[in-house]
Amino acid sequence: MGELKDNISEQIKTAMKAQDKLRLNVLRYLKKLFIENDTSGNPKPELDIVVAYAKKIKDSVAMYPDGSPQQNGLREEVKILEEFLPKALTKNEVQKMIEDIKSSMTAPNMGAIMKVLSPQIKGRFDGKEASQMVNDALK
Repeated sequence: MGELKDNISEQIKTAMKAQDKLRLNVLRYLKKLFIENDTSGNPKPELDIVVAYAKKIKDSVAMYPDGSPQQNGLREEVKILEEFLPKALTKNEVQKMIEDIKSSMTAPNMGAIMKVLSPQIKGRFDGKEASQMVNDALK
């Protein structure tokens, strides 16, 4: 069992004792995703599962009107998941990474830079925004 999964199991017990329903639901769903992943033929790293789940919820936030109970609930879920994600990168940090990658290449292009950048920012910065930044850096 992975360290992340063990941590989630401990957090579930804590949430049960605290009777924190929202936290408990988020953590239980995450544990369910881990179990499904473990039994799949091609398991992914645990962190990738948390990243994908957080992205799915973040994408759902936009579907509800601002300030609605559904949107506020989803935002709370994202906050819970962020505890298990690596620290987010700032725009300046990503910009520097792009410049470093670009300067190390003889013929930098969008695909080549993104291929190096993507694994470094996964779960820590929005991929679409990073693509736009790479595009701007190449102009």
